[in-house]
Order: sequence, then C-alpha cells, then structure tokens
Amino acid sequence: MEDSETFTQLPIRMDPTSKAITTTSKSRALEEELATLNSLHKSLLQLESPVPPPPIPVNQKRSANITKLRESGNAEFRKGKHSEAIKYYGLGLQMALGRPLWEPSGLVRDEVAGLYANRAQAHMALSNWVEGSVDAEASVEAKKGGNAKAWWRKGRCLVEMGRLEEAKDWVGRGLEIEGDEADLQGLLKEIEAKEKKA
Repeated sequence: MEDSETFTQLPIRMDPTSKAITTTSKSRALEEELATLNSLHKSLLQLESPVPPPPIPVNQKRSANITKLRESGNAEFRKGKHSEAIKYYGLGLQMALGRPLWEPSGLVRDEVAGLYANRAQAHMALSNWVEGSVDAEASVEAKKGGNAKAWWRKGRCLVEMGRLEEAKDWVGRGLEIEGDEADLQGLLKEIEAKEKKA
C-alpha cells in the first residue's frame, strides 16, 4: 500500500495552443485519465460560456425563512400546540436540506441540528418516544459537539421506551463529547438507579 503522504511527479505536458494534456509515461491508467480530462475540456470549450459562473453566496432569504419557521415552531411549542410545532420544524428542515450543494455545509449542519433537536422535544411532549429518539439522534449526527440537549433528549426517549442499557451507553458517549454536562450526568444517575431496581 502506498503512503498517502508521498508525492509522485508525473511526466505530463500541456500543449500551449490546444491546452491538451499529454504524457510520455507508458501508464495506461494515466493515459485514460488524461483522455477523459481532455474530452471534458473540449466539451467545456464548446459551451456558450466556457467558464461556469461562480457560486452565489449564501441565500439570505432562505436563511431568514428557515429562522422564521424555527421561531414559529418555538412559538407553537410554547402555546402547547406540539403537532403544529412539529409541522413548522419539518418545513424548516425541508428548506435547510434543500440548500444548494455549494453553500457552506457547516451552515446546513447547524440549522439542521437545531431543527431536529427542537422537533425531538415536540415529539417528546406528545410522548412520541420513537420519533423523538430518531430526531435527537439525527441532530447529534449533524452536530456532535455543543449539542448536549440532543444527547439528553435521545437518552430520555430511550429511558421512556425502557431501553436502559442503550440509554446508558448513549448518555455515556454524550458525556465523552460534552464533558461533565449536568443534565447528562443527572440522566445517567437516574438510569443507574433504575437498573438497580430492575
């Protein structure tokens, strides 16, 4: 197996007029790759605009709409209308996940993590433990660190479903990432107490 840190200089040249790349190497794989590259270059030259346009910056309107949906969900949650809150969070998730691929992935992860965590809380308020567990885990997958609420919510859902061993494992992993977070510590003690009674 080759060391990924090793640099191998390949004997390639670019024709100044056609911009085609050629090689003096006898490597069939290299020749095939260069043929594909040259073909792509030719096809781009035949387009009306040979240079693709630069990606547009983050769509501020979309960001504002996602924030508005999250805030609307939060307002409905505070009113006790948990089903309505779930709908708003779901719409916000659709919009966040529909962002073009050239927009920063960190922005998408932050938006999605918050929306999933909030939707998990709304599901928990309705005693939808499975749905809450799935959303809390999706939130953690989007953003592992700095997301103690999602770690706690998944752990609480597992406890409510009677899956104490999984809950203990999950909360333990959460504590490894979040440090000595008080809510997670409290949930771990609660799980251990329930295990002793069982």
